[in-house]
Amino acid sequence: MHRQVESRMITANELSRSFADVDAVSGISFHVEPGTIYGLLGPNGAGKTTALRILATLLRPTGGQATVAGFDVVENPVEVRRNLGYLTGDTGLYQRLTPVEILRYFGNLHGMAPQRITARIAELTAAFQLGEFATRRCGKLSTGQRQRTSIARAMIHDPAVLILDEPTNGLDILSSQFILQILRAERTRGKAVLFSTHILSEAELLCDRIGLLHRGRLLFEGSVAEILHHYECPSLPLAMLKAIAAVDPEAKALIETQPKSLPEPHL
Repeated sequence: MHRQVESRMITANELSRSFADVDAVSGISFHVEPGTIYGLLGPNGAGKTTALRILATLLRPTGGQATVAGFDVVENPVEVRRNLGYLTGDTGLYQRLTPVEILRYFGNLHGMAPQRITARIAELTAAFQLGEFATRRCGKLSTGQRQRTSIARAMIHDPAVLILDEPTNGLDILSSQFILQILRAERTRGKAVLFSTHILSEAELLCDRIGLLHRGRLLFEGSVAEILHHYECPSLPLAMLKAIAAVDPEAKALIETQPKSLPEPHL
């Protein structure tokens, strides 16, 4: 199977996706290297989920090109999935199965050897602290426990790339911090992590690079420091508002009424 030789584990080049007369994603370009975390930020309807679904091979782009682990998402979708762990914003679990059964089932789907599945389940059970509920049916788990199980499921085959859509959505602060610690650990192991979030404080602490999306267009990308410098703002929420205000009159009216700092780092 042909594979591009490159260090970038995720690439998007002029990537576009239209639905009827709506341009959900419009010519965005960015890349994610091994051992880095990239945050895709933007308000509802910005195109974050559409972009992630294209990269996960769930949607075909209507323009541009994207690769994951060196494989084209259109030409080699099977190879992309072999190298990818993907968490959707509405990932469901089989309610009558336990976390251990879920992990074994998906390990089998990935064609892993039985011994490797058993070893990997032990690794993930320890890393995600699944022990206390590993044999409890998923239908009886808390929101945080289900999310831990879902992310562990996405990582069962130890993929080089992780793409996570709102991984901490709806979680309490302790569960959220636990998930963020896992992502930091995966970065340290050399994984390329791409995730979307509305919680800007998470992105500010976690991301090596950030892409600001609005109405399908990438307004700016760079490190947090570069974004704050570019928009001459003291915080990421204000910088995001200022970026959007430059292209959206409604947002411009909003930012003109805001104080110099925002107490709540959410979009």
